[in-house]
Amino acid sequence: MKIGIIGTGYVGLVSGVCFAENGNSVICMDVDKKKVERLKKGDPVIYEPGLEELLEKNLEEGRVEFTTSLKDVVQKNDVIFLCLPTPPLEDGSVDMRRVLEVAGNMAKYINGYKVIVSKSTVPIGTCDKLKKLIASKTKKKFDVVSNPEFLKEGAAVTDFMSPDRVVVGTKSRKAAKIMQMLYSSFMRVSERFILMDERSSELTKYAANSMLALRISFMNELANLSGIVKADINNIRRGIGSDPRIGSSFLFPGVGYGGSCFPKDVKGLLNTSKEHGYDFRLLKAIDEINNRQKVVLVDKLLKHFGNKIKGKTFTLWGLSYKPRTDDLREAPALTIIEKLLEAGAKVNAFDPVANDNFKLLYGKKFKQVKLFKDNYSALKNSDGLILVTEWTEFRRIDITRMKRLMKQRVIFDGRNIYDPKFIRQNGFKYYGIGF
Repeated sequence: MKIGIIGTGYVGLVSGVCFAENGNSVICMDVDKKKVERLKKGDPVIYEPGLEELLEKNLEEGRVEFTTSLKDVVQKNDVIFLCLPTPPLEDGSVDMRRVLEVAGNMAKYINGYKVIVSKSTVPIGTCDKLKKLIASKTKKKFDVVSNPEFLKEGAAVTDFMSPDRVVVGTKSRKAAKIMQMLYSSFMRVSERFILMDERSSELTKYAANSMLALRISFMNELANLSGIVKADINNIRRGIGSDPRIGSSFLFPGVGYGGSCFPKDVKGLLNTSKEHGYDFRLLKAIDEINNRQKVVLVDKLLKHFGNKIKGKTFTLWGLSYKPRTDDLREAPALTIIEKLLEAGAKVNAFDPVANDNFKLLYGKKFKQVKLFKDNYSALKNSDGLILVTEWTEFRRIDITRMKRLMKQRVIFDGRNIYDPKFIRQNGFKYYGIGF
């Protein structure tokens, strides 16, 4: 099948390369000329495990190509995916300008029946708007389909190649048949194609991410309460996670969620609710809880040092919002750094893959932050370690080496990956989420 991808961010690039890997002919389009040139050379620009290898392979075998021509991507393909950024605006609404602009511009290039797929996370009713907009600019036949993505950064390639479900929203039998054919090669073991109307599909994406944000926020609140009543949140997590009605996923307390999806989608669904006159109080609480959770470790740190941290140096392990990605969007580390600097502290930091991205995006704002090439170097003369992102390489620590390097022996564990008893037996003060 001939597939066009408009937008080469996480969703667009992963989708394009994975469609190519399954034998389709794919053209990916982006307005950023420098980015397109890098992609043509096999540089994926973003860090995502397995992506670079698949990109190089499919470039070599001629199944994927990159262009800046909107005309080419529309006219040479049968199914065109809109994978464009839909960032949140200050009021929580979704910035749809890029999506609407591209949809309007692509209409004049439609040269035959096309299936236009809305892949970005968009407000409910977007497919209706796109249909109306495109129909006003062309008399050619087309269908607009909703096909939200459910890719986890750090596992996006695996998620795409073996999806747990594919949600497609369309009332068109023809478009539904094409979409089912397109995804059939990804479902050879079991059928996971879920067909519904466009608005239900659009709302499904918001609902899924908001539900996961709810679980995270509930566990963070429960952990905070556990610390007060002297209960063990890890035991509680195991206790409730063993209930098959609940399950064990997304029950780990921490310093709050970040990334490109959860914060944006909670705010987006909340804004949609407001627009339709519905007071979605639970969503408000989720958003408030998460914002507060990002400073829990800073509060513990300030209490430990009697609010006197001016001139002290603290080391952050982890900058990205989660492991296996260099994505810093809404990352809790950014809030923690900001609070520490405001209080007059110095900050050392290390992340296995996000150092360069941090320097590029926040080098000017956080110019006082010193970045290191490994986690132990960042600990030298430190007054405390703050574990923010649970990268695998941080799980096993050389506690003896840490004793030699650190000025003061205290660990603030934002992901509860260390055994408090072990840490304390080795002469360190330990603070975790719920401890």
